[in-house]
Amino acid sequence: MKRLSLMCAALLAAAPVLMAQNPADTSKAQHQRPSRAQFEARRQARMREYLGLTDDQFTKFKATQQRFQEQREPVMKQRRDLSEALRAQLRPGVAANVDSVRKLLDARDQNAAKLADLRRAEAREMSGYLSPVQRAQLALASDRFQGRFGHMRRGDGGRGGRGERGNNEWRHSKQGTDNG
Repeated sequence: MKRLSLMCAALLAAAPVLMAQNPADTSKAQHQRPSRAQFEARRQARMREYLGLTDDQFTKFKATQQRFQEQREPVMKQRRDLSEALRAQLRPGVAANVDSVRKLLDARDQNAAKLADLRRAEAREMSGYLSPVQRAQLALASDRFQGRFGHMRRGDGGRGGRGERGNNEWRHSKQGTDNG
């Protein structure tokens, strides 16, 4: 059930990347990126077909996803802000404020717990109208999505390269040490 929610959150978080994968076209209309609403409508239609949702299930699925996405957005923004603040504390050549780092790590743990609670609640709600087979299909789709776009959530390549830079800094700081 946790994977079900992860997949939903990851699909929404990766919207810009997925939209950017459309093949190039020379017409002006094709160069415009679809709006988030258009992307979401296409993604939901694909999920409807993949899961074989009835009209009633699809209506409930859309409502659940919208409601939980609205709840997830501020938590995800806080997560990004905390990660950025932590990266700022851990800049090479600058001594980190240990108390600030401790508070940021505690806040990240609390944030992760909030996200996990939201995922569980979303999965619990979906279990009321999705069959076990549909829930399993959704979980597997989430796993596949995480494999393709998980780097964005882990911070090793998404959002303008900030995560990649931070990841490289970590790799470089670990090289040549005996305890890494």
